[in-house]
Amino acid sequence: MPPSFLTSWRLPATCAALLFAGGAVGVLAGSALAGVSVIALLEIVVLLSLFRHMAGPMLQSPATPHPEHDRLMTRTRRIASRLRDLRSAAGSLPDGVVLLDHAQHVRWFNHAAEELLGLKGPRDRGRFITDVLKNSELSEWLEEGAREPLTDVTAPGHPNRHITATLLPFGSRQRVLLARDTSHLTRLEQIRRDFVANVSHELRTPLTVNHGYLELLDPEDVPELAPVLDEMRAQSKRMGQIVEDLLTLSRLETQDHLAEEHVQMAPLLASLRKEAEALSQGRHTISLDVATGYDLLGSTKDLHSAFGNLVGNAVRYTPTGGKIAIRWAATDGGARFSVQDSGFGIPAAHIARLTERFYRVSSSRSRDSGGTGLGLSIVKHVLNLHQARLSIESEPGKGSTFACVFGSDRLLDGSRLHDVAGAPA
Repeated sequence: MPPSFLTSWRLPATCAALLFAGGAVGVLAGSALAGVSVIALLEIVVLLSLFRHMAGPMLQSPATPHPEHDRLMTRTRRIASRLRDLRSAAGSLPDGVVLLDHAQHVRWFNHAAEELLGLKGPRDRGRFITDVLKNSELSEWLEEGAREPLTDVTAPGHPNRHITATLLPFGSRQRVLLARDTSHLTRLEQIRRDFVANVSHELRTPLTVNHGYLELLDPEDVPELAPVLDEMRAQSKRMGQIVEDLLTLSRLETQDHLAEEHVQMAPLLASLRKEAEALSQGRHTISLDVATGYDLLGSTKDLHSAFGNLVGNAVRYTPTGGKIAIRWAATDGGARFSVQDSGFGIPAAHIARLTERFYRVSSSRSRDSGGTGLGLSIVKHVLNLHQARLSIESEPGKGSTFACVFGSDRLLDGSRLHDVAGAPA
């Protein structure tokens, strides 16, 4: 039976005619109702059979799908495959990766994050990251805004490891937390520190002995060896100073905190000026400007060492007849110790590396001046321990200004001196 018949007016007309015929046959047989009932049942069976056969082809996809549909399905499968590859790759990274939503809820993390940060799925999915990392340095860092990378901290999920953490923007107001295992770098750095400290300590004794014997030799007894003896003495003294600076650096690198002493700036500045004049021996004009009465809270010994290195460098690298200005002044939110010279100046390309160990702008000039190449490294470490920073301004041919900038929490005025003096030792 064609499909058009099932949807036209002929189907109900045919059904009604058959029912009427069934009733007529039933009258002849003695029961019109029985005849109508039989015909009605037959019609229902036939119609159900017809509709069932028509429904099969209707539910099947067409033999020739639409090309646009095929392209859409192919693209969807390709995107899904790439997403699976990306997720698998991120899951295999050695760095911990944690995806956070705009409210810092944990959305997803990889296997390395489970090991380094102690996350567990599905327990920690949907939780605040600060709650997951509670009672750790990472939690405090995140609560403070995580503006700068956090370096060399203990891994929350592995106390024997150290990590570096970074928080980066991702998508729409989302974040990705990266944690990198730096334990091997920490171990190598500790090995280097131990090596430098041990070697420096072992070199101190033989250098002292050699320098002592050289002092016993009088150049006047052997005039022909006088230049040799003078050079040996100078180099022995320089090697001894390098050893002392290396030991100082090793001590500062392993130091976590400082003694909270009242550092009186007036006598310290006067001492620095005398040292500069003794080193200069009248070759420079040295001035001291004390523009504030603030003192400092910190280590007198270490600050004297740091300031002395800056003053000594200014004397060594400023030609005869030059000027050196030592200044202590208040700034917005702190105070500033500066040493300005009229020396050779430093090209901008070298400034960023000046605090590296043994880095020299000019090797020959540094050796001739008696420098060890460690002074600015010592300055940087001392300032870091005092939560201060080193500022360097220089221009070739016009001199340099090295400044130590301290925050207000390190300043002592009249109202705070009583608190320091009354604090328990």
